[in-house]
Amino acid sequence: MTRQRLMSLAIGTALVFTAATAGAQAPPPYGPGITLDQAKKAMAGAEAEAKKNNRPVVITILDSGGNLVMTQRLDGAQFGSVEVPREKAYSAVAFRRPTKVFEDAIAQGGANLRLLRLSGASPLDGGWPIVIDGKIAGGIGVSGVTGAQDTQIGKAG
Repeated sequence: MTRQRLMSLAIGTALVFTAATAGAQAPPPYGPGITLDQAKKAMAGAEAEAKKNNRPVVITILDSGGNLVMTQRLDGAQFGSVEVPREKAYSAVAFRRPTKVFEDAIAQGGANLRLLRLSGASPLDGGWPIVIDGKIAGGIGVSGVTGAQDTQIGKAG
């Protein structure tokens, strides 16, 4: 990588953490990865919320290392949404914060537009870290409806 590209990446990363933590406490540390049984419970909660509101979505849960634990594509969900929740969940785990942080920062424009080049940072609402005992155990991502609706489903998980 060139020096300029490395500097741009460093500035972008700094902007993410500055924007995301301004006035907020530091994100939780990483912990042990979510177990399959825990993921099944989170998936059941998210799926129930989606079905209650008749929202055809795809839901993905990753562990604290960003590895796939499970994915479900509800009946009627568009196949274009299969990869999106994985990216949202990965972003939530990798950066230890909801993806809404990136969406809001980019919406402000200006220097925050650099975030669009930050590898692994999804600028789409609908990804949340899963915190167990104060530590990040994984992430959940939802895709298929609006960002706010994706988030509602993810939070239910």
